[in-house]
Amino acid sequence: MPAQPLEYYSYEDYKCWDGDWELIGGIAYAMAPSPAGRHQWLVSCIIKELMDNLEDCEQCIVLADTDWIISDDTVVRPDISVLCEKVENYIVKRPEIIFEVISPRTARRDEHIKFEIYEFEKVPYYIMVYPDKLTARVFKLNNNKYEKAGEFNRETFLFEGLPCEIEVNFNNIFKRFR
Repeated sequence: MPAQPLEYYSYEDYKCWDGDWELIGGIAYAMAPSPAGRHQWLVSCIIKELMDNLEDCEQCIVLADTDWIISDDTVVRPDISVLCEKVENYIVKRPEIIFEVISPRTARRDEHIKFEIYEFEKVPYYIMVYPDKLTARVFKLNNNKYEKAGEFNRETFLFEGLPCEIEVNFNNIFKRFR
């Protein structure tokens, strides 16, 4: 018996769906169940660190769990996005920084599929945060390719080349979990 072709969906379809979804290349990806408490707590710690560093920047904003409409067949929902422009309802332009907190059920999508999307869309910085290891892998776009800037758990990293320089102290983010 031949394999059934996958359904191809558009943003118009996506807008009608109940629940939490991402749409990547016309393929629907369910996001349920909701992330565990540790995941959400880490997201909150990262947001606090970013907000503290952007206190004097009137241009940049931090958004959590907000749809980024990339094209008619691709809508992703990063855990955290930093943008240096006003956002009405959804993200429609490339974020400056994206953080994804990696869980076993999202690891493949975050480490491979979204990695490639964010690289293709030229997101300057992509950070994958590993709750079990209390480590963050920082990737910086260089010549349209991500290069690993390092793995951080107690160190500080300066995000350069953005409208507002942002310095993130990963020790502040992870210290409550040690």
